[in-house]
Amino acid sequence: KMNIPNTEYAPFYANYVALASKYNSNNSLLDSLNEGLQLFRSISSEKEMYRYEPNKWTPKDVILHIVDAERIFQYRALRIARGDKTALPGFEENSYVETANANSRTLNSIIEEFKLIRTVTIQLFETFNEHQLLEIGTASDKKISVRALLPIIIGHQLHHQNILNERYL
Repeated sequence: KMNIPNTEYAPFYANYVALASKYNSNNSLLDSLNEGLQLFRSISSEKEMYRYEPNKWTPKDVILHIVDAERIFQYRALRIARGDKTALPGFEENSYVETANANSRTLNSIIEEFKLIRTVTIQLFETFNEHQLLEIGTASDKKISVRALLPIIIGHQLHHQNILNERYL
């Protein structure tokens, strides 16, 4: 279980941390990768461009958003683990989705990117020692620990998988 004190992340992330608690092994990043791949590969060609309301994201947008956010969370983990005390800015997710051009790509290319990014995340977290995992930094004007970023990455993915299951598939 990932028992991360709620003092190590912003309240906004509590739902993500709670969602990630379904994984109780050291392979949580790999397990959630496999779960994501199974879901994402099940999206039919008829559904990959579907929007449940006008101006809502397509499944391609959602998956690429997961990838973009994971890159940012990786970057935060790296900076904080290396002892960089510089406050890290937030990011505007809607701007990323609007300019990422997910819908001009194949679904498979986005799924492959998700797989690659998660593989890098796994490798990155494997390099952190206990001291680095406990390092605290600032991101989006809130305190966050390196170890809290792991369930946040997983929970963010699961949050969007739930939305895909409920509203798209």
